[in-house]
Amino acid sequence: MAVAFWKSKRVFLTGHTGFKGSWLSLWLLSMGAEVSGYSLAPSTNPNLYTAIALDKDMASTIADVRDAEAIERAMRSFRPEIVIHMAAQPLVRYSYEVPIETYATNVMGTVHLLNAVRHTPEVRVVVNVTSDKCYENREWVWPYREDEAMGGHDPYSSSKGCAELVTSAFRRSYFHPDKYSEHKVAITSGRAGNVIGGGDWALDRIVPDMARSFSAGKPVIIRNPRAVRPWQHVLEPLSGYLTLAERSFADASITGAWNFGPSESDSQPVRYLADSIVKLWGNGATWESGENEQTVHEAHLLNLDSSKARTLLGWRPRWRLDEALANTVGWYREYYDGGDARAVSLNQIKDYSSRLSA
Repeated sequence: MAVAFWKSKRVFLTGHTGFKGSWLSLWLLSMGAEVSGYSLAPSTNPNLYTAIALDKDMASTIADVRDAEAIERAMRSFRPEIVIHMAAQPLVRYSYEVPIETYATNVMGTVHLLNAVRHTPEVRVVVNVTSDKCYENREWVWPYREDEAMGGHDPYSSSKGCAELVTSAFRRSYFHPDKYSEHKVAITSGRAGNVIGGGDWALDRIVPDMARSFSAGKPVIIRNPRAVRPWQHVLEPLSGYLTLAERSFADASITGAWNFGPSESDSQPVRYLADSIVKLWGNGATWESGENEQTVHEAHLLNLDSSKARTLLGWRPRWRLDEALANTVGWYREYYDGGDARAVSLNQIKDYSSRLSA
């Protein structure tokens, strides 16, 4: 990843008020990019977007990706070179409660964004961020490659599979790689695993649940301690998306779908994560099993094969899981102790970035 590439680049980022979107916004701004965000208002209080005061540094349109006219108007007004689509209904358990909202946001929101790209001639690169849960999960031990079947048991997972199909259809219909000289747009998608990091306060996610409980001096209930997840710090897949955008900007052959998952050894049971966070947090933090309280289906085993990104993009994970956990817990402890969330976030971005050239 070349920091100089991003200086003065015009980046249209949906979902900029979310957890991953806020981290990416701050990283892009720190490299000198001009960023315009399009998203709903932050969905939690507290939230990372407010904690690091992003509203002072970037243009922000508070609107819904389900509004086709609004997103096209915002994109055409900004005239971006790079579009990164992260806006989504991102929660598995919540998708059971609001399936229509989930599909409307994750599927039709993607349609609206890509159709807006068709009418914005300045765009050169699109990175659509989906999820490892887009795959038809067979609960097998082998990691999934980019050409595996799309699927999904729950509304969220299947909506992400649908979003991938939409992306593929738009690429082949309007932005085919064989006709790149005519349209000059590279359409890509990035798939990542379970991300962790400071500043996530979403409901029904293990790290935010633990941070909330421990900061209040209460034990946390862990629903599914035996489930295995591909854990990675949020900066890992974000570096993948940035690398993908940078490479596809200059190389017309860089299109399609890409996995950005952790090292195989960092796919660990939820129990391992919980025990590690308890130890790092200290102060009498504890967790209790809520396995018998499981009410909806959730995947037990899902790993990604990122060899394509390693081979063709030169991307690889930089922080092992224990280091990712230490940075995550350190961020929350600093925040709850009254520290400067923006300074902590920038320091972690700087530390991580220094590994990219190693």
